[in-house]
Amino acid sequence: QVQLVESGGGSVQSGGSLRLSCAASGYTYSTYCMGWFRQAPGKEREGVAAIDTDGVTSYAESVKGRFTISQGNAKNTVYLQMNSLKPEDTAMYYCAADRCSWPLLRRFEYNYWGQGTQVTVSS
Repeated sequence: QVQLVESGGGSVQSGGSLRLSCAASGYTYSTYCMGWFRQAPGKEREGVAAIDTDGVTSYAESVKGRFTISQGNAKNTVYLQMNSLKPEDTAMYYCAADRCSWPLLRRFEYNYWGQGTQVTVSS
């Protein structure tokens, strides 16, 4: 049974940083891509960053240069380092995993999701 558990959300001021973590279990880590998505109230869930089995990454234009996705050595943990946060980054952030399908930021390609962690950025 695939399980994804996010942590690390919180409230910060504009310009601040947060690091999200997602711990995965229940599947062969070397065969799945992992991604971060976010959903703000009244908006659709959108892809933020993703990483494939070779470590190749993909980012939404809105976060390029500010966010970095990475994996732990055992590949069962994925991180999202978020710097220079803006109020528009405020959302519930979700970790997702599934067999890789490019482009990586299409949410319909992911069948496994965590419960989410809230990120709030104040101006």
